[in-house]
Amino acid sequence: MDKPGTVYIMSSPNRTTLYVGVTSDLCGRVWKHRTKFYPDSFTSKYNCVMLVYYQSFQRIADAIGEEKRLKGGNRKQKDELIHNMNPEWIDLWEQMCGG
Repeated sequence: MDKPGTVYIMSSPNRTTLYVGVTSDLCGRVWKHRTKFYPDSFTSKYNCVMLVYYQSFQRIADAIGEEKRLKGGNRKQKDELIHNMNPEWIDLWEQMCGG
């Protein structure tokens, strides 16, 4: 049985840098980005600490496929995806994980 998964996008507060990732534990993974748990990681270096988009899947394999598709896309496509779900680009951390 395949476990569920979530593809997500983190943004820097000034919206200049985006990071696309996939996880089976969204709140735990976002917490690691926010706290810079891995100080040498891309998200730490570029201050990608805001959860601005996510999409959940019943199978992690489907989430991985969507992550690859998003990573292969351009910035405009990612911006449109975020805007459609989260037009104000608010940090969704608190509503998803209780802050």
